[in-house]
Amino acid sequence: MAAVACAAESPLAPGAKPANLGSIGAGEGPAWSPSGELYFTGGNRITKRRSSGAVQVFRSPSGGANGLLFDKEGRLVVCESANRRITRTEPDGAITVLADNFEGKRFNSPNDLTIDSKGRIYFTDPRYGKRDTMEMRDAEGRLVEGVYRIDAPRKVSRIIAHEVERPNGILVSPKDELLYIADNNNNAVGGARKLWTFRLRSDGSIDAASRKLIFDWKTGRGPDGFKMDESGRLYVAAGRTKPAPPFEDAEEFKGGVYILSAEGALLAFVPIPVDEVTNCAFGGADSKSLFITAGGTLWSLPVTTRGR
Repeated sequence: MAAVACAAESPLAPGAKPANLGSIGAGEGPAWSPSGELYFTGGNRITKRRSSGAVQVFRSPSGGANGLLFDKEGRLVVCESANRRITRTEPDGAITVLADNFEGKRFNSPNDLTIDSKGRIYFTDPRYGKRDTMEMRDAEGRLVEGVYRIDAPRKVSRIIAHEVERPNGILVSPKDELLYIADNNNNAVGGARKLWTFRLRSDGSIDAASRKLIFDWKTGRGPDGFKMDESGRLYVAAGRTKPAPPFEDAEEFKGGVYILSAEGALLAFVPIPVDEVTNCAFGGADSKSLFITAGGTLWSLPVTTRGR
């Protein structure tokens, strides 16, 4: 197991352990709603879980929904991976398509998203699995697994093309200064399993030369979804408890949540005994509960610092 560098800075109370909330189809995309419910994706559904523990299907089919996030107006923004688009659910239930192509080419399979202080949406567009339907290419004809920014419905810019191998999780830092990208090419031997940062310019573009490595999962399962607390710590779903040769081993980096400082020091590790640990989100009445999706199960973990 990777060595913890600064355990004294951990946001975990002594004895804090994750609680299993059940095998309820929590595959990905946890997001806490303004009305106090946890939304998650899995099985081509979006499901919501009330604070009482009651579970209800919100949308089915969901277009292969993956990443979820609520915007400042309380509207649910969805990465519809199978439909290859980003949508927003309006207060009356209508669905607005925010982006479904770039320069006339359909996206690969939008995966995860983040929203900056100006309301601009950034999302990742990798392709895991079959690649024969990919349309996204650059001017030289090379396939692109990129990162995009939505400034308004249908107004889309590509901000990352080949600066990472396969972008997955994504997060904008406070004051829109940095963009964190989980680079998870975990179905290729020797592929990237790294967490990077890029400086974010005021116009929403990145400074490609500013790329900085935060953490490297080497030959294990790389980083998937992640979140940040009010102190700037990162909570990253990553690792694997059982190996998946030839692509992923389970020697140094077990499956769970890796709690890192903003600079990448490992502060704590929370093991989750179900592969694959995919994402997390803060919620609860005080925003001090971390909800974790893993292999269709949902987990909760008390922390001492509120989520951002």
